Amino acid sequence: MERLTFFLSSALVALLAVGAMAQTRPDFSGRWSGEPAPAGDGQRGASGERIGNMGSGWGSSITITQTAERMTVEYAFFARGDMQPPLRFVFALDGSETKNSVMMGRGNQTQTSKTAWEGDKLVITTTQSFDLPGTDQPLTSEVKQTLALESPTSLIIETTRSGVLGGPSSTTRTVYRKL
Repeated sequence: MERLTFFLSSALVALLAVGAMAQTRPDFSGRWSGEPAPAGDGQRGASGERIGNMGSGWGSSITITQTAERMTVEYAFFARGDMQPPLRFVFALDGSETKNSVMMGRGNQTQTSKTAWEGDKLVITTTQSFDLPGTDQPLTSEVKQTLALESPTSLIIETTRSGVLGGPSSTTRTVYRKL
C-alpha cells in the first residue's frame, strides 16, 4: 500500500510540474513598436563604413497573435501606395514544420520554420533556399529568432543570421515596446 501511495504521489507531482511548465509559457500577443538601434549599432563593411542593423527582420512595428497551437506575426512591408496587404507569417508552436510564402522580388519565396521552447523563450529557426544569381548555385540561408519578454511591455528579439558565402554569422538584438 505504501508503494502505491508513493507511486500515485509521484505521478501527481509530475503532472502538476508539467501543467505548471505549460502555464509559464509567455504570450507574445500584442501590437509592438521597435526602438531605434543605438547610434553605434550595426555591422561594418570591409572599409569600415556602417552598413546598418537588419534588426529582427520583421520591421519596426509588428502585430503578434498567439494561441496554444500557433503564433502569427504581421507587419507592413510595403508603402501605403503599393496597396499590398501586410506580410503574415504563421508558426506552429509544437515544433512541427511550417511554410510561409511571400511574393517578392523574383517571385514566390518559401521559408520553412520550426519552433522550440527554451524555458520561457521561443526560438524560431527559418531556412530559405535560393540560387546564387549569375551562377545558379543552390544556397540555403538560416535565420534564428529568439523571442523573450523582458517585462509585460518589453519584447526582446535576438536574431542570428547565417553568414553569406561562408562569411561570419551576425546577431542583432531588437527591443519592442507594447503599444
